[in-house]
Amino acid sequence: MPEDQQLIKEIMQGSQAAMEVLTRKYYQQIYAFVYRKVGNKELAYDLTQEIFIKMMQKLSLYKNTGSFKSWLYTLAVNHCRDYWRSKKHKEKEKETILDDAIENDKSNVPYIFEKKETRAQVKHAILQLPEMQREAIILRYYHDSTMKEIAEMTDANISTVKSRLKQGLEKLAKYLDRGEPYEKKNQRY
Repeated sequence: MPEDQQLIKEIMQGSQAAMEVLTRKYYQQIYAFVYRKVGNKELAYDLTQEIFIKMMQKLSLYKNTGSFKSWLYTLAVNHCRDYWRSKKHKEKEKETILDDAIENDKSNVPYIFEKKETRAQVKHAILQLPEMQREAIILRYYHDSTMKEIAEMTDANISTVKSRLKQGLEKLAKYLDRGEPYEKKNQRY
């Protein structure tokens, strides 16, 4: 496949074919990320379409200072955040945030993902995390993003990303070991 910068140059010159190649190259990755965030196939499809429309509208703003993939994920992260801010969602909708068929590369993930936990348990545990921790974990362990890329995508510094990952993984470990939500266990009555 042609390099992203070459495709962008061709798109800026009006090439429909280059636009289709670039969209095809990243569509599945962006759809998977969005689906894990919103948990609804139709909604994920709609949001992914909106992200690619926004990508085409803002392509001239891409400065070629970082990877195009990171820039595109930044658009996706911000679009999902805007969606969640603009809508009031029920907890039921959030229950399906991660696909049951999530594939993870066991050589790249911490011990929490290597356990023999069912996908449903891990999925439910991730749903218990605060939004920023959940986002960092999804980007890092399901999309193999580096700390630097996550920092760029989420407009945070690297130490904040590390903190979010560490705290999120600790909460996941506690939840999976105890069998009930970490936050509920620690509430004082």
